[in-house]
Amino acid sequence: MSLKKQIINYIALNKDAGVNLIFLDEKIKNYIKKPKLQSQAIPTKKEEIPIPVTNNTNNLTTNKTEIKIKELHETNTQTMDINTKLYHFDGITNLDDLNKQIGNCQNCILGATRTNLVFGDGNPNADIMIIGEAPGSDEDEQGLPFVGKAGKLLTDILKAINLTRSDVYIANICKCRPPANRKPAIDEINACEKYLHKQIEIIKPQFILALGLTAADALFKQSHKMADIRGKTFEYCGIKTLITYHPAALLRNPNWKRPVWEDVKYLRAMYDNYLASKEI
Repeated sequence: MSLKKQIINYIALNKDAGVNLIFLDEKIKNYIKKPKLQSQAIPTKKEEIPIPVTNNTNNLTTNKTEIKIKELHETNTQTMDINTKLYHFDGITNLDDLNKQIGNCQNCILGATRTNLVFGDGNPNADIMIIGEAPGSDEDEQGLPFVGKAGKLLTDILKAINLTRSDVYIANICKCRPPANRKPAIDEINACEKYLHKQIEIIKPQFILALGLTAADALFKQSHKMADIRGKTFEYCGIKTLITYHPAALLRNPNWKRPVWEDVKYLRAMYDNYLASKEI
């Protein structure tokens, strides 16, 4: 007979004899079967994430504008055209002024969790613009894009095609770090992408290198498979756009370094052809 069964029989025997069991050890008490209470369904209230109150001076779009922007983006084409005049940045003509304008942005929940807004870095007149998904912890701490391990690898990739960070301009879809480095949510992308559009309008790059599926999906407003799109050129706002793996993905899977090498060589070849055409 098991110990549990012996204890139960012992308790039952003493209970019948009228013995006071108040000093029973708690472990033994746990073996006394209690009548099950019928469970009742308790209605649960959906927990709402508090959204920071937005200062009117930082809310740079109106509801009417947001509706128009949504209409612009609802397309399945691989060519995207953005009307940045909808974003009320008409008086801003340089990156420094844009950075100052959005520095205190609280248009999504990431504004309350960031350490620094990561605006972008590099040559404001660059022919090549590199776009990632969102800052990580190192970027959030320093306020600069691609400064962690993935950033070092990006620097090496650029060096391999005879470019430096000062030759290009580097930015992200989202300017603030999502907690725990998760992917930015759709509403976070929608709240932030107008800043990227204005950066593109100011820089006027000839080429865009989009790093990773999150960046590609956010730019073209549809889901992709990397195997279907990497190494091919698309048009974003009339700019030749090439999509390849994010450097962070290469740290996880070194086998993807070879296709990235092929992609950036292709980018370099297109860029050399562009430079040669300017000399003619």
